Amino acid sequence: MKLIDLYNTAIEAGMENDLRTKEQIEQYLQTYKEKFKSLKDEEKEFFDPLLAQHPFADSRILNGDGQTDVQAILIGIDISSAEVILADRLREKGRRVDAIMSHHPSARAWAQFYEVMDMQADILGRLGANSVSAQNLMAKRQGEVKRKVMPANHFQALDAAKLLGLPWLCIHTPADNCVVRFLTNLFEEKRPKKLKEVIDILMDIEEYKEGARRGCGPVILCGDKNGRAGKVSIDMTGGTEGPVDFFDMAQKAGVGTIIGMHFSEAHFKKAKEVGINLVIAGHIPSDTLGMNLMLDYVEKKHGRIETIDCSGFYRIIRNG
Repeated sequence: MKLIDLYNTAIEAGMENDLRTKEQIEQYLQTYKEKFKSLKDEEKEFFDPLLAQHPFADSRILNGDGQTDVQAILIGIDISSAEVILADRLREKGRRVDAIMSHHPSARAWAQFYEVMDMQADILGRLGANSVSAQNLMAKRQGEVKRKVMPANHFQALDAAKLLGLPWLCIHTPADNCVVRFLTNLFEEKRPKKLKEVIDILMDIEEYKEGARRGCGPVILCGDKNGRAGKVSIDMTGGTEGPVDFFDMAQKAGVGTIIGMHFSEAHFKKAKEVGINLVIAGHIPSDTLGMNLMLDYVEKKHGRIETIDCSGFYRIIRNG
């Protein structure tokens, strides 16, 4: 399998598991197609053409031309210069490492990851909220995230990978889509009545069991374990946390419990104020579950990949 095949199949997994409709995704892409057309010729070199091809601005081949044969990949939730050097050291010791894969974005994929946040408004609309109002709130939140990300040194680790000749790709929202679809289907099937049953369902999943062993398993952040769960919503995709006021809209849409990877203190206080239960499934275990589901999808099409697990990731295979 070539690196480009791995990348394209990961994107395909993200599209197939996206909670948005095909029409919503096409509308999103059309915005960037029109934006590109409106640019002057001298401006077009600064436009990322993949923005008009698929809706995952935070997932890119960061280094390499895509033609590298990949049989063994170092995979981590976060990849820094330390993990890049680790990959090179493993090579020196005779271990095959064809490429690096991270979950969280780096380089340009990090600089522009806020672009994917638009999808949160469509997902909230799917629950019954006013998607127009949600989009207006999201625009403000996107601005906040963009300003926060702008000062970062986005290319520090990538420069190390280039110097050491290590191909690298990051897969963020496609993997998050996989975990959201998986958990959404699971909770629609199980329909827990009490909040403690929500935890029980999560703890039947191996990634969350391992997270609990490591001290970062599922916990009830807001609500009583014997209280009603109500309508359960999974909030784990769309780049990062949405606006705090999304909780008002979720509550009005009849949501009783939100399961997420993480919530800020402001989100915690707002949930208590509006009376929504919050369950933290665990950040790294949830990211690991999404990556595992995405890799299962890839391996069904291309065969087994040898994974070298690091930086919080642990491979669990479901496709036999």
